[in-house]
Amino acid sequence: MVDLRVPYRPIIAYRPIRPSDFAILEKIHGDLFPIRYESEFFHNVVNGHDIVSWGAVDHSRPNEQSDELIGFVTARIVSAKDSEIEDLLSFDLSKTDQTLVYILTLGVVESYRNLGIASSLINEVTKYASNVYTCRAVYLHVISYNNPAIHFYKKMSFQCLRRLYNFYYINGHHYDSFLFVYYVNGGRSPCSPLELVTLFVTYAKSGFKSVAAKLWRNEERKISKWPKCKESGCLLPTVQNKRSVTGEGSRCQFV
Repeated sequence: MVDLRVPYRPIIAYRPIRPSDFAILEKIHGDLFPIRYESEFFHNVVNGHDIVSWGAVDHSRPNEQSDELIGFVTARIVSAKDSEIEDLLSFDLSKTDQTLVYILTLGVVESYRNLGIASSLINEVTKYASNVYTCRAVYLHVISYNNPAIHFYKKMSFQCLRRLYNFYYINGHHYDSFLFVYYVNGGRSPCSPLELVTLFVTYAKSGFKSVAAKLWRNEERKISKWPKCKESGCLLPTVQNKRSVTGEGSRCQFV
């Protein structure tokens, strides 16, 4: 059982989760999360079956408790093409080996919070993902009412890219979730903010040119139909290279 008393100066260390952590890992998950996980999940975590994990321990605790988990993070490597965020990634479709790291669970026992343990665990994940040359991003889901977690991931430079309605079903109720993404190894969204601005400016310029060309054609038709300016009687040239038209009272000006 986890001793809730925290030493004055905890000595926090991080290590892979091992088979001997099964019982405490299952207990902490049960204490922290409203979702119940099957035993198979914990077996996969402690044995490293398609799941990578890191645990936090406090070496300043007495005796056997010095190596007992007080925090953890679990994650799985998934194919980028088969993931639910494929449309949020810009990557080479010809490369079939590109991957993502999906964070499954992250938790720290209450008495050890606000010591930077969760941040260090996430840094372990992002560092690991950065060292996998095929990996393009780390992503996860956060239930919509978990404001501390939402603030935490934003602080860790994750981007909130999507709201998924009725994503969770817990105790007979549906809850939304937010999708957070952290890009690594050159991974990025299909349209970055700069690209969106550039695209908008290009589109605006294209639209302006199209409108200007249309006005030019209309004006040429007017010129052929009205060889004289009605108000002033000044002659209008039928061919001009550069031109701007302004109407001020009875005057017609041309350049």
